[in-house]
Amino acid sequence: MSRTRNTTRPPGRHDQRRPHTPRGPHDWFAERLLAVVSGQRPVHSLLGLTVGPAYEQLVTLAPTGPLRERLRPVLRHCGRSHPGPGVIEAFARIATGERISAMAFRLEQGPDLRWRCAAVEIRGPRP
Repeated sequence: MSRTRNTTRPPGRHDQRRPHTPRGPHDWFAERLLAVVSGQRPVHSLLGLTVGPAYEQLVTLAPTGPLRERLRPVLRHCGRSHPGPGVIEAFARIATGERISAMAFRLEQGPDLRWRCAAVEIRGPRP
């Protein structure tokens, strides 16, 4: 009697890991925004990737220098919604030790089909 398994694992793999899920632009931006607001990357690293008031918001949110003495913030979860074509409204939970912060940002797709950050906001303890 032959047993047929309904699985997405490659033949010979016996662990329970799931296949890699594709990451979207909101994941990429969440990582870059976190690096800027935590002082790990300079604000100008997002210069061509922001539109409208987003760059000025980042200048205000980013520390003046690297935060080497504090714990490094970690992106715990990133989600998104699509309120309309060419728009992603995303959120991220950020953990810094025991502290949790929330970051919200808006991405807009330009005529060149590239995504750019149009707004960013952080609530809770700063990462």
